Amino acid sequence: MPQIVILPHATFCPDGAVIDAPAGKTLCDAMLDNDVEIEHACEKSCACTTCHVVIREGFDTLNEPTDKEEDLLDMAWGLEANSRLSCQVVLGDDDLVVEIPKYTINHASENH
Repeated sequence: MPQIVILPHATFCPDGAVIDAPAGKTLCDAMLDNDVEIEHACEKSCACTTCHVVIREGFDTLNEPTDKEEDLLDMAWGLEANSRLSCQVVLGDDDLVVEIPKYTINHASENH
């Protein structure tokens, strides 16, 4: 069972977290199941970017993003080379270190 380290985020996970989740579960579901209330405005259907995360360790061990996910990521706030939509990341057997960006595109739009 992979161990997922969630780096501290002021809103969603102020103290950070270390969670265990079974392979085959999405990263978004694993976080939600462990009280890391990451945004998921499209209800995890790969139709928005609110569950955007940056994979700090373990990126190369993950399933490949689809073209649809990559197109959506182009609109994500704070996009990095190792960005993913957590609703599309299927956990394998490898540990991950995950950072939730400071803002989502929703937050940036609402606070202009």
